[in-house]
Amino acid sequence: MSSHQPHADTVPVVLHEPDGTSAAAPVLFELCELLDTAQAEAVAARLALRHRTCAVTLDDDGTGRHLLRLTPDRTAPGAARPDATEELLADLLQPPDVETIPVTGHQRDLLTAALTGQDGPGRHIEQLCWTWSGPLDVPLFTESWQSVAEREAVLRAAFDWTAAPRLVIHDHASVEIARHGAAGVGWSELQRRDREREFALHRPGLLRLALLDGPPAVRPTTHVLMSYHRALLDERGASLLVREFYRAYLAGGSVPGGERRPDIRDHAAWVAGLAPDGARQFWAGAGPPRHAAVSPGRPGGTTHQGGTGRVQRRLRPHHTARLRAWAALQGAGESSVLHAVWALLLYRAAGARGAAPVSFDVHFSGRDLALRDAAAVPGLLGSALPMTVTVDPAVPVEELLWQVRDAALDLSSYAWVSGDRVRRWSGREHDPRLTDTLVRFDARPELPPALLSELAARDIEVDAPRGAGGGTSLPVTLVAQHDGSDGLLLTATHDRAELSDADAAQTLSQCVHLLRSLSDRPGPAGTVGEVLALLESSGVPRAARHSRTAPDTAPRVLRGGGPGADVICLVTVPGVVPGVYEALVRAYDGPEHVVSLGPVGPTATLPAAVTRLLGPRGRLVVCGSGPAASVAYALGRAAAAGTGAVTSVVMTGVGDAESSASALARALVRLRERYG
Repeated sequence: MSSHQPHADTVPVVLHEPDGTSAAAPVLFELCELLDTAQAEAVAARLALRHRTCAVTLDDDGTGRHLLRLTPDRTAPGAARPDATEELLADLLQPPDVETIPVTGHQRDLLTAALTGQDGPGRHIEQLCWTWSGPLDVPLFTESWQSVAEREAVLRAAFDWTAAPRLVIHDHASVEIARHGAAGVGWSELQRRDREREFALHRPGLLRLALLDGPPAVRPTTHVLMSYHRALLDERGASLLVREFYRAYLAGGSVPGGERRPDIRDHAAWVAGLAPDGARQFWAGAGPPRHAAVSPGRPGGTTHQGGTGRVQRRLRPHHTARLRAWAALQGAGESSVLHAVWALLLYRAAGARGAAPVSFDVHFSGRDLALRDAAAVPGLLGSALPMTVTVDPAVPVEELLWQVRDAALDLSSYAWVSGDRVRRWSGREHDPRLTDTLVRFDARPELPPALLSELAARDIEVDAPRGAGGGTSLPVTLVAQHDGSDGLLLTATHDRAELSDADAAQTLSQCVHLLRSLSDRPGPAGTVGEVLALLESSGVPRAARHSRTAPDTAPRVLRGGGPGADVICLVTVPGVVPGVYEALVRAYDGPEHVVSLGPVGPTATLPAAVTRLLGPRGRLVVCGSGPAASVAYALGRAAAAGTGAVTSVVMTGVGDAESSASALARALVRLRERYG
């Protein structure tokens, strides 16, 4: 999918030259890479609308430069808001004519995880697949998906993570559909290859389709694979889009009706209107304690494995039906039984004695919120929230079941809360993660019988879309869903560096064993200790805490300059597009020292090694691409105030490596011409 948005490939560039004066003085930004004055006026209008604590004026100095002057109004409410700089830079460095909405809830966590790039390829791509039996009109198939993209804002969305993460809604986008012959590639290989193809998150097109023709037969068969980025959609949202596609296909290629409302924009507005006080108070007491049992295995040595593993086990339909009936007798659902069993396994893995807290993430779809028609909105409305319960071997299992049921009901009111807020409000903002496992119970919308009948009238049979797997950012993600025969299918996706294939299989087998044992109980299940005793003959899985190598934060000289040369300092933070600064060194051949700094945090200071390169009359240029813009801005202003050196700051929005490097190079040439 590619955007037809005008100037979609233009990477905004802003120059700032701090003078070392106080924070109350006017701030001047020079807008670069804009085609005309109207675009500069659009940026100025956006800042004036969103940042009412500043007076915004657009000047033209007679040389064709567009200069934005922001004068803080110290009397305005909220003038000292701590996040004002990041929000302002985000608005400054977005293309002039785009609609943006803030990312919400779990989306922020998944986007952050994807941008760090430490999880490896394919970790953040989910897939649905289904079989199409009968005639397939490929041009109509393509036209129908294009119609869905025109109707659904989520398919025209991309991410911008310059300073403040946001979704960018484009006017148009085209759907990528690839067709493969039966002899060209196998089904498993196609799934693997497509999962490992990373999406360009700054471009619309975070969903694509592949068609694999079946072998020649009297009745043709086509396997359909949909891949999408998990920061944009969940499985239910993707299934809703499939339903919309069928409506379009049956209607001749166009979805009846106009653009969907409400959609992700309305959801973002709804979340923005929520008062956080109640959620803050809830999480102050509901956050996982530091001593909670969270690991799926006891501490063990290295697994000698890498990548992502996937294990499946299945509860047969009759056991599933009995489990559902047993749970209903206790006033709970299947998902609560799964949560209770998972809590038992984590408790056992911790080797705890007596009552102890256990914590794991539970996924909430967010589609039961008080937003009109939220259940029909494709997108990522929900979140993964940490559930904490107390496991006590002396109490009846039914009490643990009620405890997880009630905890889930409490958490469901906060599906809009992001993980970083949970960590901050629970006093654990410096912990990279609060739990090690996630449990998700998927309930995909079934295709309506009337729709299936219409397809059958055209000699077409399709099955319901089913998950084809994805990655995990935690050691284990457990997904439960009903299969076609109403059996309960459990899929554990695990980080093989933290949990080996054998230990993951053992964990899932023990989970199914406990579920089956509970389903066989005609009455009360006994105490927690008695249920745990059913696993006495089984070993306890082992888990290795996978320590990531700390990044090297020392400055690196990418290219040396002559004696007394100026210094270009390239700032790196998590989320900077890989390769952008290497491409800049190739694109810009100036005489300056070029130094790479990072990865650095938001409160970083300019290292002494960089200031020593400057010399007495040297000029410093601090460059920040995408999310590094706000850190570059702070470093540049601090350097100007602290050293008195002539300092310039070059900041760009988000683009691919070559486009961002070219934009930076043109700005550096402009500065070199200005200062000789």
